[in-house]
Amino acid sequence: METSAHSVLSLWESFYVIVGSSAGGLTGLMFVVITLAADSNLPRTEESLNAFGTPNVIHFVAALLISAVLSAPWHQLRDPAHVIGATALAGVVYVLIVLRRMLKQTGYKPVLEDWVWHQVLPMIAYATLFVGAAGMSHDQTWALFTVGGVALFLLFIGIHNAWDTVTYIAATRQQETRGTEKSP
Repeated sequence: METSAHSVLSLWESFYVIVGSSAGGLTGLMFVVITLAADSNLPRTEESLNAFGTPNVIHFVAALLISAVLSAPWHQLRDPAHVIGATALAGVVYVLIVLRRMLKQTGYKPVLEDWVWHQVLPMIAYATLFVGAAGMSHDQTWALFTVGGVALFLLFIGIHNAWDTVTYIAATRQQETRGTEKSP
């Protein structure tokens, strides 16, 4: 199976160039989002940032890592499967850390949508990534679709959560501006 792993992965080259480039660019844009938050009068704490900002960067970086790993010239599918599996396990652990941070922070009261997008969907993504890695370790090409789908899903989760953050900042700034205009 040595030559087929490289040839199978080469079929995914364009996909991972798109996903990886998007993830890298969006990771950089998260710095802009954090700067916007820092320039606002929003009640913010390090705990809130760690619960709602940092996970977006982690999801983008996970998509970037998956893209980079599967763009390398591997000889056997089981070799990158170990890296993908470790990434999946780290993701599951990180989602649990984020859960603790969401419960501990006091700067923002999460609503149902926050729990779904910051806990449920990332946990599903990283658990599914582990399944894909297990399939890859047994040279199952279906697993490449699973891993590719998860990389894209992590990108979408990060985009949604970043957008949610930006709209929250914009709405809060608008309320601050209205409050200032009414003051003498």
